[in-house]
Order: sequence, then C-alpha cells, then structure tokens
Amino acid sequence: MNPIKLYHFPLSGHAHRVQLMLSLLDLPVEISFVDLAKGAHKQADFLAINPFGQVPVIDDNGVVLADSNAILVYLAAKYGQGRWLPTDPVGAAHVQRWLSVAAGPLHAGPATARLITVFGASANAEEVIARSHSLLKIIDQALGNSPYLVGDTPTIADIAGYSYIAHAPEGNVSLQDYAHVRAWLVRIEALPGFVGMPRTAAGLQTEV
Repeated sequence: MNPIKLYHFPLSGHAHRVQLMLSLLDLPVEISFVDLAKGAHKQADFLAINPFGQVPVIDDNGVVLADSNAILVYLAAKYGQGRWLPTDPVGAAHVQRWLSVAAGPLHAGPATARLITVFGASANAEEVIARSHSLLKIIDQALGNSPYLVGDTPTIADIAGYSYIAHAPEGNVSLQDYAHVRAWLVRIEALPGFVGMPRTAAGLQTEV
C-alpha cells in the first residue's frame, strides 16, 4: 500500500498519538515536518489542509483527516482488524469517554503544564498542575481496576492518553504518587511497534 502522509511536529503530543498508532499498526508512513516554531501551521498552504491550523493531519491516499482523536478512530476502524476500538456499545462508549478526557482534562492539565515549561505558554502553572494531579488521581484509580483504560487489552483510549501523561514531568507534574499510571506507561512502552516522543529537559525532566 502507499504510505500514509503524516503532517507532524516532533514535540507535539497530539501528533505523537498518531505517529504511535501508525507504528503500532505497522503502517507505511511518509512524515511531513510542519515547523510550528516558524508558524508553518498558519500559512495558507497548510490552512488549506486544516483550517484550524493544527497538527496532526493525515492524508491516506486522498482521505485527509485532522484532529488526533478523530484520526485514531479512523486508523483503528480501518486498519485495526478488530483491535484497538471496541464495536460493542459499552466498550465503544468507554473509549469515547477517555477520548473526551484526552481532549478536555488532559489537555487542560498535563498538556498545558508542558506548554508552559517547554513552549513558554502563558497560563497559571499552579492551577494547571493542580488540575493535572486531580486528573491523575482518577486515572490511577481506574488503572487499579484494569491494566488498560478500557479493560484487559489496549485501545485507542490508551494511545490518546499516553503522550502527555508520559511527558507530564516536563510540565512539573510528578508521576511519583501514581503507581498504577507508571505501570501502565511501562505496558504501553512494551507494545510491539512502540515509538516514543522526544523528551525535553524541562520541569522535573532533568535528563533526556
């Protein structure tokens, strides 16, 4: 098959979700670097692909999709061979719940905390870190009941959550108190085809 084109920025957790999913599915990929630091995502040629001016975007042989969670749903449904996205109503709803968490509380918490330290974003760090810990307590409790966010096997819910949780220390959000979360990260990293996101020496992440 022809490679799927991924419009990508290496330090974007949203883009990493899709890169990770493509790798776990062992799909051929052509990566197109979008230089967010130089504003490439706000230029007319990129806005023609995604009017929201955000990465990631994929072009799967003419099927152009933006939004990391939407792309995860597409990839799992088309290429997942029944894995990664449950088809039963309850399982599908549970995955959707965690995708909403990834788009909401995870973005407002660990992702934003990392934006402050890595990219100099303007936000109240104390409030963002507090929100992050409130979320991590809930996730840790959920992972105390099952090895993955939705049951005994990994789904796109885990892929949507992994990147910004794994890199939370870069935003001064410690994972020390969340043993179930840390064990879950190890399980994700042990999956065949796992590919990590580059770490940044920021916040509590002093080494890369």
